Amino acid sequence: MTKPMNPHLVLALAMALPGAGHVAVRDATRGLAFAFFVVFFSVVTYMTTPPDRSFLGRHAGGLFVWALSIPDAYRRARIRTVIAGKS
Repeated sequence: MTKPMNPHLVLALAMALPGAGHVAVRDATRGLAFAFFVVFFSVVTYMTTPPDRSFLGRHAGGLFVWALSIPDAYRRARIRTVIAGKS
C-alpha cells in the first residue's frame, strides 16, 4: 500500500479547485460528482437570481456545495492517514 497524501495538502487542493482533494485521495468518482454539482448548482442559482445580486449571491448554490466538499476531502485524507499509521 502506498503512503497516503498529507491531509493538509489535500485540504489546500480542495480549496483551490472543487473535487481536486477527492481526486488526490484516489476517490475520483466522488470528486467529479462534487465538481459536477458545483457547476450545476452555480448555473441553477445564476438562472434563478435577479441580475442585481452580487457574484457570490448569483453562484451561492455552487459555492455551498464546494464548501461542503472541502471538509469532506480533508476528513477522508485524515482517515486514510490514521488507517495507514495503524498498519
